[in-house]
Amino acid sequence: MNYRLLATPFFRRSGPCPRSSAGNSRTQSAPTKLGRAVFFALAALPGFQAVAAQTQHRDPDTGAVNWETHAHGVTLSLTQILPDQARAFYLNRGFPPRAAERYATACVYMTVLRNDAAPGELSFRLADWTVQSEGQARPPKSVDEWAAQWRALGLAEAARIAFRWAQFPPEQEYAVGEWNQGMLTTGLPPGGRFDLIARWTVAGKPYEGKLENVVCAR
Repeated sequence: MNYRLLATPFFRRSGPCPRSSAGNSRTQSAPTKLGRAVFFALAALPGFQAVAAQTQHRDPDTGAVNWETHAHGVTLSLTQILPDQARAFYLNRGFPPRAAERYATACVYMTVLRNDAAPGELSFRLADWTVQSEGQARPPKSVDEWAAQWRALGLAEAARIAFRWAQFPPEQEYAVGEWNQGMLTTGLPPGGRFDLIARWTVAGKPYEGKLENVVCAR
């Protein structure tokens, strides 16, 4: 099994718009400013579509599948984390086999949300996102839900901290050019299919992006 998908640190916030140590001011690079200018110029054209077609790609080495879409200047992507990959990752961080197996078979994804050219800082809460499967709708499984299970199983504090830092954040704000990635679970069984609706706001205005017919790794 090739584990290179898990070689990248999970909980990442990056981009050309760092927060100043003296406060919340940010700077924007010339490419970022240009990107926003191009986006707004395109948006003014007749027939411009703010939501791009969904793409799908399979990694030839791992077999993991990636789904990606671009909506309203924001990129959303899900990449399968195979059960063997997730299992090995958490066993190496002190999880007992029972706990590692429970997480590894809960339909795990490397999730990326990136503010490429939204009309300002975006804000999201994972509790507002929706997983739609077989006529049912619910949010992705939360970090707090997992944390309660790990406490009940008596996991060591170091293992629980490592888990939390690997997850996609429950809520966050991204300026233009900023992004994040982390593990996200739907709680569906291996092979399950679903649509994911991600929601965010910019200056109080709601937006959303959707990935359709996503498949849980086996």
